[in-house]
Amino acid sequence: MTSFLKFLRYEKMFMPSKKRIISASQAILEATDQFMKKDGNLVIIGEGINDPKGIFGTTSNLSKKYSKNRVIESPISENGITGIAIGLAINNFKVLLIHQRVEFALLSVEQIFNNAAKSFYVTNGIHKVPLVIRMVIGRGWGQGPAHSQSLETVFSYIPGLKVLIPSSAYDAKGMLISALQDPNPVLIIEHRWFHYVTGNVPKKIYQSDITKPKIISKGKDITVVTSSYNVYEIIFCSEILKKFNINLEIIDLRVLRPLNTKPIIQSVKKTRKLIVFETGNKIYGIGAEIVASILEKYHNVFDSPPSRIGLPDSPTPSTRGLAKVYYPNSIDIMKVIIKKLNLNVEVKKKIINLLKSKLPSHEIDVPNPKFKGPF
Repeated sequence: MTSFLKFLRYEKMFMPSKKRIISASQAILEATDQFMKKDGNLVIIGEGINDPKGIFGTTSNLSKKYSKNRVIESPISENGITGIAIGLAINNFKVLLIHQRVEFALLSVEQIFNNAAKSFYVTNGIHKVPLVIRMVIGRGWGQGPAHSQSLETVFSYIPGLKVLIPSSAYDAKGMLISALQDPNPVLIIEHRWFHYVTGNVPKKIYQSDITKPKIISKGKDITVVTSSYNVYEIIFCSEILKKFNINLEIIDLRVLRPLNTKPIIQSVKKTRKLIVFETGNKIYGIGAEIVASILEKYHNVFDSPPSRIGLPDSPTPSTRGLAKVYYPNSIDIMKVIIKKLNLNVEVKKKIINLLKSKLPSHEIDVPNPKFKGPF
């Protein structure tokens, strides 16, 4: 695993101009605070939102500022609180529901899939559902098979939902504001490690585009589509490759549903090579949908078969020893990239050796030394 701290400086790529550097978790807290101040109809509901650590700091002290009538610490009843949240949303409240593990949302899937996603459709637009659900995915701290899954594909399958997956501190705030302005349900998928990303975030209220991917680095050799924490893994590999005059075109997917492949297709027409690196499982994943969508219309666009990187087809392990094999690391990613390039054996060795020299001396199942788990 590459050192997460090395990636943080790359956040400057997302937003130039006058800098105000804060973390993604601080940006989420600020967006929530500002919107609650602006709109008295916004209610927050979730398990652990009033915990001292406030879900990675994203809900800290909100109940003190806005009272427990608007910042509601819910009982452990995910299906019930999701139903309440949907009912409030239909009745002219804006609701921010937080599941600090995506698995908690599985207990309320019927509410999300059949009520939140479909109410607007089945009532011919009479019942809007201005509901935002934040969900935390991903590895860290030995969470194991039932508490560290990346299930974004499951939720992206359902018509009637918008599904966002930010990677930058700028989008952490802007996407949440945009989602809270939306008249119908929006799911925001946050990788556990994403909360530690720092970047330039304006103090004012602003919105991020929630309709399409973003090209964060232009290149001519390979198109790499990725999202969330994985953006920083690809940037790390990209910096190594630049020393060998190899330039990746990196696309931050950002929006899983509705899936907008136009920027990806434009990029692939230029590079003629594609790698999709997703946070979830490779089989039945977002990458498969992207590749299929392109090939349906442009079957001759590739000069080599597209590649997908994702989690293997097995449950998530708890131990660090197994995690080293389960999660793709920087060397695994780099090997997929250089396999698509017509490089001689000596250059390939140099790239891998340089990459290894930049990696930390030991591997840990956390992004940085400050990470102590979810509580």
